[in-house]
Amino acid sequence: MAQSRSLGLDFAAVQSYCELTKPRVVSLLIFTAMVGMLLASPARMADIHWTVILWASIGIALASGAAAAVNHVVDRQIDGQMKRTHTRPLPNDAISVTGALVFATVLMVMSVVVLVVFVNKLTAILTMAGLVGYAGIYTGFLKRRTPQNIVLGGAAGAIPPVLGWAAVTGHAPMASWVLFLIIFLWTPAHFWPLAIYRSDDYARVGIPMMPVTRGVRHTSWLILAYTVGTVLATQLPYMIGMAGKPYLVGADVLGIGFLYHALRLIYAPDRHNPMRMFGYSIVYLSLLFAVLLVDHYMVGL
Repeated sequence: MAQSRSLGLDFAAVQSYCELTKPRVVSLLIFTAMVGMLLASPARMADIHWTVILWASIGIALASGAAAAVNHVVDRQIDGQMKRTHTRPLPNDAISVTGALVFATVLMVMSVVVLVVFVNKLTAILTMAGLVGYAGIYTGFLKRRTPQNIVLGGAAGAIPPVLGWAAVTGHAPMASWVLFLIIFLWTPAHFWPLAIYRSDDYARVGIPMMPVTRGVRHTSWLILAYTVGTVLATQLPYMIGMAGKPYLVGADVLGIGFLYHALRLIYAPDRHNPMRMFGYSIVYLSLLFAVLLVDHYMVGL
């Protein structure tokens, strides 16, 4: 019985440490990084360097998890006051601050070792820059000081495709930065609907999210502007010869859906529309990059 309780406690601790890494967020980051890796690879499955892709994915995942853990530490007090986050491990006292920081440090060191030894130094440098951007600049500074926090801090979340490209080729060409631009513009359109839905929470803890400082109407117009910018940016892969017409058709169909949800925030306001927009934005980016991959590998069939 004692052994069973011990195993139960150990499993609960493992769950808590896993939660520190924000696995849902990290999975999307790894997906976009892998898109960069696969687009940088030959359009024939037999010619892809799967070993490099595996090690790069592990290294980027470790760094992303480390950044998420630091985010938990910095935000532990406000997390405890918000409905969406009050059950996280640190506000819940499931993990100590020291334990979380040691965990983040171990993940960071492991990430650097994996990327330097098995991938290349450029990928390691860019990955650490993304970690500092999210955990230090966004979480530690921007989030509490400006309603433009998610815009300025969005670069950290947009960097994974560049990391992926660098992992495979050793450099970061314009095509990789086109993917960066798409995610950079998508980020406010993705996050601000959630901020609208949770605006009371953010106001309570004094975080100057756009809906808190400028209101829902103003934020909805900004979401539309960034949605339009995102849809326009998705035309670039076709325009620079990075993708073909199958991608363009898919991007435009998905873009119409994205614009539809953004327009509904303004012209058909409903308390549930922000979360519908938030949910669709995740589907949108995932399918957009999936279509880009399908288009790329159709050449190798």
